[in-house]
Amino acid sequence: MARIIGGVTSSHIPAVGNAIANNQTQEPYWKRFFDGYKPAQAWLREKKPDVAIVVYNDHGLNFFLDKIPTFALGCADVYHNADEGWALNPVAPFKGDAQFSWHLAESLVNQEFDVCTCQDMKVDHGFVNPIRALYGTHEVWPVTTIPLAVNTVQHPVPTALRCYKLGQALRRAIESYPEDLGVVVFGTGGLSHQLQGERAGLIDVEFDLDCMDKIANDPQWMTRFSNAEIMRRAGTEGIETIMWLVMRGALQSNVKVIHKHYHAPISNTGAGVLVLENYS
Repeated sequence: MARIIGGVTSSHIPAVGNAIANNQTQEPYWKRFFDGYKPAQAWLREKKPDVAIVVYNDHGLNFFLDKIPTFALGCADVYHNADEGWALNPVAPFKGDAQFSWHLAESLVNQEFDVCTCQDMKVDHGFVNPIRALYGTHEVWPVTTIPLAVNTVQHPVPTALRCYKLGQALRRAIESYPEDLGVVVFGTGGLSHQLQGERAGLIDVEFDLDCMDKIANDPQWMTRFSNAEIMRRAGTEGIETIMWLVMRGALQSNVKVIHKHYHAPISNTGAGVLVLENYS
């Protein structure tokens, strides 16, 4: 059956894509940020997962404010990248696995998660930049991908607890698939940041570090916060961190922390990388 190897977290800020494209990753502003990905890259090279399920939020490429599903799952064999307004040159298409996706969709619906199934789905920087930071840029990507979009833009957005439960349902869906696949789950977005209003530029390092520690070792901690409480500490866009809980819910209760790295500020954001591995 399919098995979950582990999970990785990553920020997905647009500037990351431009830094990679412009060969700026080792410039002083970016060096420490990108160096924090090197152990995660090495872990992925060692484990060689067949499939990466990427949990991210769409930024208006597929869904606009008038129509946003709470959860949307890609069910296609290919996903094309397009620029949604950040002047990011599109990268090569990503290979999907429609058969696996439809299995996940059916299992999630049977577990009372009514996901929107997308047979045609474009992917934006929220999906692409973590993959580029973790794998580099390729004409043929070394991993099959499945997008799982979570609404963190138009309120009401799902709670941290709901996202954690989605991850648990996702684990059951993956492990019920009969093919021998190694799966990694990427939780993207966050950490603390706010892009507008009187608190624009807000970063709460203490809360960010608590989130990284607790998501690894005590994920139930974050599920006790309301969305208003998370945004009060982490900023309006910091609510994206609930997507890390989808990744964490998909893993075992106890995991090995392979790597942990935090850097702030980068593009007015607190950025964290976690590599969590399931015990075999």
